[in-house]
Amino acid sequence: MAIIKTEHLSHLYSAGTPFEKAAIEDVSVEIEPGEFIGVIGHTGSGKSTLIQHFNGLLQPTSGKIYVDGKDIWDEKNKKNIRDVRFQVGLVFQYPEYQLFEETVYKDIAFGPGNMGLSKEEIHTRVMEAMDFVGLKGKYAEKSPFDLSGGQKRRVAIAGVIAMRPKVLILDEPTAGLDPKGRDKILGQIREYHQQTGSTVLLVSHSMEDIAKYAEKVLVMNHAKVFDYDTVERVFSKNEELTRMGLSVPQVSKVFHQLRAAGYPVSENVYTVDQAEADILRLLKAKGGAGRA
Repeated sequence: MAIIKTEHLSHLYSAGTPFEKAAIEDVSVEIEPGEFIGVIGHTGSGKSTLIQHFNGLLQPTSGKIYVDGKDIWDEKNKKNIRDVRFQVGLVFQYPEYQLFEETVYKDIAFGPGNMGLSKEEIHTRVMEAMDFVGLKGKYAEKSPFDLSGGQKRRVAIAGVIAMRPKVLILDEPTAGLDPKGRDKILGQIREYHQQTGSTVLLVSHSMEDIAKYAEKVLVMNHAKVFDYDTVERVFSKNEELTRMGLSVPQVSKVFHQLRAAGYPVSENVYTVDQAEADILRLLKAKGGAGRA
């Protein structure tokens, strides 16, 4: 059973006015438990509106959304919409701006505290979440406002992880960070996914990051789903993605040019690791041919 499922989901902003606009239109998708999904689309494509429906922050204008098999806006379920937000954790872009407690520990403990857990359970979850995002225990009593940008970002992510959501959604979690900080956070998110088996949705403008970390890609275009498939199948549609203002990873473009020049490189190369392996394969084959 899908952990998140939408049926003909639509959302209108300023409905019934001259400024009415469809932010998402007739979206039907199914996300299975344990998947790592990349979400891409040009600015204004509807991806941010869509993910806010996944945890009940926005209510559909029409259509349905199910979380763990339950229609979250059904009359008997919508009274407990807060429970959905415990199941589906959403980390907004620049989440460090939402930090507010006097210590890192209290900030991370805020969500679990709202779940009515015991102090012992809250402590366990806080320390576990800090470990997941690579924050040592010595930071627990520090003010989050004294930390670096990357550390603040990890505190904010830990605050959501501490609620142990079945689904973790991250909207541009590395925006504004340097390459080292970006790789650190994404690496920790992947490790979290692997260790917990949770479903993860990563919204990003970086095709390289999507190719490196995601298993499947959901492509939004003009409020609708353009494609929802494996990384290989989505990025094979280079020309269509380019027309909608997106692209494939840079390394894929390089390999496409190499193939056009007559070099026998693989078609489906989307990461630097894949590129390295393919070049080594060719060098090995060339060396073997030379010896023959």
